[in-house]
Amino acid sequence: MADGKKTDDYELRDTNSGKGYEPPLNTPRVGGSTPMAAATNNPIFPILSYCVSSILMTVTNKYVLSGFGFNLNFFLLAVQSIVCVVAIQMCKSSGIITYRDFNSDEARKWFPVSLLLIGTIYTSTKALQFLSIPVYTIFKNLTIILIAYGEVLWFGGSVSGMALFSFGLMVLSSVIAAWADIQHALQSYGHSETEASAKVSTLNAGYMWMMFNCICSAAYVLGMRKRIKLTNFKDFDTMFYNNVLSIPILLVSSLLLENWSSANIEINFPPLQKNRIILAMIFSGLSSVFISYTSAWCVRVTSSTTYSMVGALNKLPIALSGLIFFDAPITIPSVSAIGVGFVSGIVYTLAKVKQSSKPKAGILPTTSSQPMSASSQSARDSFKS
Repeated sequence: MADGKKTDDYELRDTNSGKGYEPPLNTPRVGGSTPMAAATNNPIFPILSYCVSSILMTVTNKYVLSGFGFNLNFFLLAVQSIVCVVAIQMCKSSGIITYRDFNSDEARKWFPVSLLLIGTIYTSTKALQFLSIPVYTIFKNLTIILIAYGEVLWFGGSVSGMALFSFGLMVLSSVIAAWADIQHALQSYGHSETEASAKVSTLNAGYMWMMFNCICSAAYVLGMRKRIKLTNFKDFDTMFYNNVLSIPILLVSSLLLENWSSANIEINFPPLQKNRIILAMIFSGLSSVFISYTSAWCVRVTSSTTYSMVGALNKLPIALSGLIFFDAPITIPSVSAIGVGFVSGIVYTLAKVKQSSKPKAGILPTTSSQPMSASSQSARDSFKS
């Protein structure tokens, strides 16, 4: 599922989530000293591939959700899940990746996490439907704050002063973005009080869905850390089970809760744009696989720290893509909000890298501590138990 399988799993030392999210442990295969191997080991290519796949997924989702009055959100997510399962199964059959076969006991243990993911992805599509990509990207950073304090409450984590400063910047960027959006709406539709009120109401609905999305995203990441101890999943295992378990729920939800009348189908799939919308839906499902694959590639040829910084820097081009490809307002406040949000991501990444580099109690000073994600730490804990 689009926003989805990426989910912006935020780093705690990782995770959202994003963004960045925990890289898959099944890494792309390369070999030999051929020119192709040399190219795949060049860090520029995986970094660019990861950034491009992230932007493509966000842009294609926005295109489907807001371009033609699309309202079959559950159906969109079901298509993305089906495409993702088919794609990774083909990769597994080709020997490119590996993951576990379906097991009913593991599925039962993982089902609550899949429900949380459905909530995360659905609220994400609703927020993206009402908000511009830059505002959506900025507000998504607030999930990091919820996850960080969830770590403090339930996993004995800690928040440094530098991290607190980054949280302040995240909140500030969100306030600036919301203020800029509302001001632009009032100025653009000031001649008509009815239109201005309708536009502000649309933005308020987007902020509400964004709040639900941040809560669901944090619950998903924290819940995944808990459950992963029971299953010992790697990332492609997680992707497989998340999608397989989500498909029946999404299809039933679509059939029961969404309007499948011929008139509404024509609204969602206008004859002239029908093929483009279907291709965009399929492509957004493939994008989640591309992100997982390029994440693994990026970590393998660089480092976890570099990957974390790429995740922070990647917020800027994603936000800019909304200004380039869609009608997101370009004003001094909106650009300032993007800039502050961009800086907050860098500060947070540096804070976590600095925190991870400190020797912990009981660890020899000569032992180097690599940044580790919440789910990776949980997997390690499960081996100890």
